Amino acid sequence: MAKQNKPTPDEEIIYVSKSELKRDAQQYQQLAQDLASMPKKQRDKLPLSDDLLEAMVVADKIRQKSEAYRRHINYITKTLRLTENVADIEAAIGLMLNKNKQADVMLNKIELVRDDLIQQGDSKINELIDEYPMLERQKMRQLVRQASKEMQAEKPAKSYKELFQYLKEAMMP
Repeated sequence: MAKQNKPTPDEEIIYVSKSELKRDAQQYQQLAQDLASMPKKQRDKLPLSDDLLEAMVVADKIRQKSEAYRRHINYITKTLRLTENVADIEAAIGLMLNKNKQADVMLNKIELVRDDLIQQGDSKINELIDEYPMLERQKMRQLVRQASKEMQAEKPAKSYKELFQYLKEAMMP
């Protein structure tokens, strides 16, 4: 009788489905496209290997040539698969995107505060100055008064914009 080789419990075989392999490949492909479409200044902040940096330079040069660009994206994908710090790259991209989202949220908050200032007047100004002591009460009152007059007269919103800029300088980190 022939002796069969059975795997020992220490040598557990892990099977990966074909679908899972395809999903991984698509994730790498998407990451490669995201990296190639990023502005150069943002890419410089990422922990990319030398091979990936060189590939990004080439991608910028051949972006207009669609077939060559597609093949080069495939090359970047392959390079990413061989790169060890893909998780670090994805984390850095996520952090960049999160910063942009946080800035958008803050700008929306400033717009709401500006509208509340115009509607509520001095009481809202006092609340805001308590929260942000670097704001000047006199300048705030002047800008709010001018902005409300402009809105009532339906004139161009010069003071409205100035008020937003003033609040933005004080409230944005």
